[in-house]
Amino acid sequence: MKRIISILIVILCISVNAQEKELPPEGGTPKGFSIPKKGVITLDNGLKIVTIPYGEIPKATITISIKTGNIHEQEEEVWLADFMADLLEEGSTTLNAKQIADKMASMGGNLNIGVRSERMSLNASILGEFAPDAIAVMADVLMHPGWPASEVDRIKSNMKRDLSVSMARPTAQASKDFYASIYPDHPYGRVYPTNAMIEGYSIEKVKAFYEANIGAKRTTVYIAGKFDEQQVTTAIKKAFESWKEGPAVMYPVAEAVTAHQVKIIDRPGAPQSTLYYGLPVVDPSHPDYTALDITNTILGGAFGSRITSNIREDKGYTYSPGSSIDNGYKSAVWYERADVTTQHTGASLKEINKEIRLLQDEAPSEDELTAIKNYEAGTFVLRNSTPGGIIGQLIFQDMHELDDSYLAKRVENIHAVTPKQVQEMMKKYIKPEQMTLVIVGDKQKIEKQVEETIRVKQPLKD
Repeated sequence: MKRIISILIVILCISVNAQEKELPPEGGTPKGFSIPKKGVITLDNGLKIVTIPYGEIPKATITISIKTGNIHEQEEEVWLADFMADLLEEGSTTLNAKQIADKMASMGGNLNIGVRSERMSLNASILGEFAPDAIAVMADVLMHPGWPASEVDRIKSNMKRDLSVSMARPTAQASKDFYASIYPDHPYGRVYPTNAMIEGYSIEKVKAFYEANIGAKRTTVYIAGKFDEQQVTTAIKKAFESWKEGPAVMYPVAEAVTAHQVKIIDRPGAPQSTLYYGLPVVDPSHPDYTALDITNTILGGAFGSRITSNIREDKGYTYSPGSSIDNGYKSAVWYERADVTTQHTGASLKEINKEIRLLQDEAPSEDELTAIKNYEAGTFVLRNSTPGGIIGQLIFQDMHELDDSYLAKRVENIHAVTPKQVQEMMKKYIKPEQMTLVIVGDKQKIEKQVEETIRVKQPLKD
């Protein structure tokens, strides 16, 4: 027995020594990002065409992006833009939904219509040789909507079901009140409608929204991949050059509220508390944005970030916390979101604030920051390795009114961020004494924990 143990010890020592000697190779020099050459044409009616030849796979991604969305909804029109998009998918005056689906399938793809806060888009990824045909179908859907009344009740029922499912989730409840607190007088603060709103939507309301917000001046047609550029450009001109100009681009700028306030949404018996904790910060058009973005990643925006390592790995208070910068037009919000165990709600907030203070008081090490910068630069390049990713970056750049240097120098600017800048960003923008906190949880069990952790001038609100 002693002989066996001795042999095992020797084997273990050899293994340890081998591991010490066989160090992993050093990482290579971080690669930059080069914007693929693009062609840009503006038609007389204001519509823009952006072509990006890219790659060798014989496929093309087409995105028709219109600068409108939930941001142009009135107070009693939440999700009206989504309702309009759902109706657009039901067909044009010449093609119904099945005919459109069959046509797109014959080209190797399908048509999807989506709505975000600042834009609506028609998207398709098809075989490159069929790009001109796909453009014709997509233009027909956008320019000549059928508005089938027979589909209205079904779409409303689907929206009501989606709303009901969402509002049963604590994350949706918390985000709804968090954004309403940050943006009380702007569409950014109106995340979810009521059933009564949805019930009141009609073809007439959709048509009015369409006429007020859709047209050539707000539209850009992007196509990236392998395709015949001349044929595609001709097809887009043919399809769109006679379209109405429509309204000029106009986004209402939000006036965000910075306030140290707490709201607890009672969920009796909840085993965990869902929290949103944050405040307004600068958007991508601001010179500080890149440094702030890196600061967010090191604080809570990556799996190995400080807050995540603390309350997930070390303390076990939560499974998937994370911080984000939610970018809008000329406005942005930083927030930490987490589902923490009920009994550790106060402790979790305390640890989040502790990590914020630590990064305010002391700059990160070069090694820690370098790892985060490599991660950010790497994911940025990966996001742009597909035609769809490239289009997404160009849309982001256009919406935030950034010039080409933003993308061309993005990797360079990421690597230029210093530890001192990170500390400065923390002091300048991430201030717990100015943060709004919204929690969904068992109020009886967490109210005292929160009061002892978050000192506010206002009393806790229901």
